[in-house]
Amino acid sequence: MTHDVVLIPGDGIGPEITSAMRRVVEATGVQINWNVQDAGAGVMGEYGTPLPEHVLEAVRATKVAIKGPITTPVGTGFRSVNVALRKEFDLYACVRPCLSQPGDGSRYRDVDLVIVRENTEDLYAGIEFDEGSPEVVELNKLVEASGQKPFAADSAISIKPISIARSRRIVEYAFEYARRCGRKKVTCVHKANIMKATDGLYLRIAREVAERYPDIEFNDKIVDATCMGLVQEPHDFDVLVCLNLYGDIVSDLCAGLVGGLGMAPGANIGADVAIFEPTHGSAPDIAGKDIANPTAEILSAAMLLDHLGETDAAERIRAAVRATLAEGSQVTGDVQRALTGSAEGVVGTQEYADAVISHLA
Repeated sequence: MTHDVVLIPGDGIGPEITSAMRRVVEATGVQINWNVQDAGAGVMGEYGTPLPEHVLEAVRATKVAIKGPITTPVGTGFRSVNVALRKEFDLYACVRPCLSQPGDGSRYRDVDLVIVRENTEDLYAGIEFDEGSPEVVELNKLVEASGQKPFAADSAISIKPISIARSRRIVEYAFEYARRCGRKKVTCVHKANIMKATDGLYLRIAREVAERYPDIEFNDKIVDATCMGLVQEPHDFDVLVCLNLYGDIVSDLCAGLVGGLGMAPGANIGADVAIFEPTHGSAPDIAGKDIANPTAEILSAAMLLDHLGETDAAERIRAAVRATLAEGSQVTGDVQRALTGSAEGVVGTQEYADAVISHLA
């Protein structure tokens, strides 16, 4: 069977690591019809947008895509293409497994946990108002009229919407994922002690959903205590279900437990569409140098293959990555430095992909 998949190479190191990923996937023998589509700053001049409509149409047609990282300007410029894709296709669940790998250089061993992050609301909903705007003036009047202390007049404002329906579906997704994958516990991460209306609603819904899954252990934990707990004893956690902002932060923290963002794959799942991508950014400072670590992109492809029903090929890729890292003689510089403090004898992005391919059973 041939699968139609949109491939968005991205920018920075994206084209290099997606090329490596593509070769690994093709080496499994799975038949993929790659529909390559460009997005990001590189297409702004031609289309006036980093995310042209024809890219969206391609994803709508196939309902599945894998992408490389795309640079998001800090403070100014266009909003994140990643966020725009999640909004366009209502990719409400961001799934980020964090699994120890041989030779990942981490202080921890045998970490195996999964972050399930709500993707569509919270402070990442993009509802913002600049300092001095009339909306900020009106919001300040509304706050004062409600009996609360007004905020400083020169404030910029971001709004944090948390809904019943979207809280319920992300928690249900986390429990269904745990049940499907043989996981034992779901931890709801929140700050309901301070944000009693928004996070309090989310926690209340999480507790209601948990009652329907008596086979799965449930607990809740304040986000700052969660971060401390993850560093002290990551083995206490299994599946963590988080609101959008906390999930972004906690998933990067967890990537640090397993060797860094170069080891961290991810998926964005909706009711109809799924898009897979590494957790890390575009690293423009090393673009074009054939030194980027493609492990996260390759492991994201394994998640893609699982989604397509090609579970045997997915497991073969994961086993080949583990074997390559365990052998340690054909790894990229970041892995070698984490292991030995030296970059002597490292290989480039494509040579690392060759090593993974050679270990495919």
